[in-house]
Amino acid sequence: MGDAREDEGRRGDLAFGTTPRLVALAAAAFGDAPFVEDGPARVTFAELPSRVRDVARALLARGVGPGDRVAVWAPNRLEWVLAALGVHAAGGVLVPINTRFKGHEARYVLAQSRARVLFTVGSFLGADYPAMLRDDTGGATLDPALDLVLLDGDERPGALAWGAFLAGGAAIDDATADARAAAVRPDDLSDLIFTSGTTGHPKGVMCTHGQTLRAFRDWADVVGLRAGDRYLVVLPFFHSFGYKAGWLACLMMGATVLPQAVFDVPEVLARVARDRVSVLPGPPALYQSILAHPGRAAFDLGNLRLAVTGAAAIPVDLVRRMKGELGFDTVITGYGLTEATGVSAMCREGDDAETIATTSGRAIPGVEIRVVDDDGAEVARGETGELCVRGYAVMKGYFADEAATRAAIDAEGFLHTGDVGTMDTRGYVRITDRKKDMFIVGGLNAYPAEIEGVLLAHEDVARVAVVGMPDERLGEVGCAFVVPRAGLAPTAEALIAFCRARMANYKVPRRVEIVADLPANATGKVLKYVLRDRAKGLA
Repeated sequence: MGDAREDEGRRGDLAFGTTPRLVALAAAAFGDAPFVEDGPARVTFAELPSRVRDVARALLARGVGPGDRVAVWAPNRLEWVLAALGVHAAGGVLVPINTRFKGHEARYVLAQSRARVLFTVGSFLGADYPAMLRDDTGGATLDPALDLVLLDGDERPGALAWGAFLAGGAAIDDATADARAAAVRPDDLSDLIFTSGTTGHPKGVMCTHGQTLRAFRDWADVVGLRAGDRYLVVLPFFHSFGYKAGWLACLMMGATVLPQAVFDVPEVLARVARDRVSVLPGPPALYQSILAHPGRAAFDLGNLRLAVTGAAAIPVDLVRRMKGELGFDTVITGYGLTEATGVSAMCREGDDAETIATTSGRAIPGVEIRVVDDDGAEVARGETGELCVRGYAVMKGYFADEAATRAAIDAEGFLHTGDVGTMDTRGYVRITDRKKDMFIVGGLNAYPAEIEGVLLAHEDVARVAVVGMPDERLGEVGCAFVVPRAGLAPTAEALIAFCRARMANYKVPRRVEIVADLPANATGKVLKYVLRDRAKGLA
């Protein structure tokens, strides 16, 4: 491995380069160490460059050029990683799609990004993905020119099997593929991750290779991820936490990726014991579920070392129990959002349990966090305001939406996060509210405007307002206050079922209250803080 200075130099290269260059550097640095172990399917760091080149050749053969968007709509698995790295090696831009999306939600992302190829699966959790995608009930129309590649199973009409797709790359020689990968620059876009806004319409966040690698090299340094760690990635690859703080961080640091498609407590406990898992990040709900499992004592959790959590309020007692009962040496919390590459602030190793539980840490190197009032002036330490982030990690903007970009990033380069909180004298931030009305369900962002739009499509609904309500396991869940149309009487059960058929499960309100009217101010604006207080009483 060389001495410390050589190691530091290599790490600097990894942080400031491109993903294709990272693949080559990691192969040289970590050799025959396992990179991904997915059941019987395994790839070492040394084997990775050729596997990635095969995907890139197949994409080039299908006409994918520099800057073209390629989407992945699939659960955590080895082929997801290979597809993503192949997209980067071909000079393309990765577009991850939430596996909980229904067909029309996925079509919207594909249409907005103008994706050339979609990697997906035949089925997952009982859902037929190609069938959902081609169901033309509502939403954007599927582009007939879109190439569909199945990461699992056999070829079917209109979709190539993974093996057949790779075989198509035989027409492209290695030198051509290698030249394309070498042409990728740190300032080129690496991914386009769609995130909803208060309008309810998802927007594509543009991030580059250089900023992503630098941010998550810093993340890996702060949390202490290291070569030889065995990282069970339960968080979905479509999310920055599972993708960038997950398998990409492992690629930088020489850790082994253990993909987990679904969070099932007994299965996760069995894998921790069987696969000698040392790193297990996730939202607080993940650890609460493990601690609550009655059979936990039967599993050997002795290899657990590092937990990274966030995205929701964390009880101080949970941090203590994670160390005392689950055996973690280190528990770290952080704060980030997709528009800032996924990470902005983090606690540090050695912080006490109360700091870890009640704050989101302080800014990572190269990033500045400011708390401002409604006029944009910085407030005094300890006072409440909106968190704004500036630095290399801030997105390049929203894809094909200059107006939304200007609304999010001010003239000084500060990204207005919409999160309300405070900063103490140490620079540690505490999130207290959400200016943009978002709530977080088990670590996933849910946006009331989008949910309200679905409910308003129901013929029995006249008005609706959705807020987050406390939930012991998930942190928050949706609560919908519905005003029926005159003379109609929809039931809560029927409205929940209506939502469940039309949106990802985490967005579906867990409670629906039928009300005569919604509280409003003199201008007619719904007073959501009144509804939040009401929802707390219902929790």
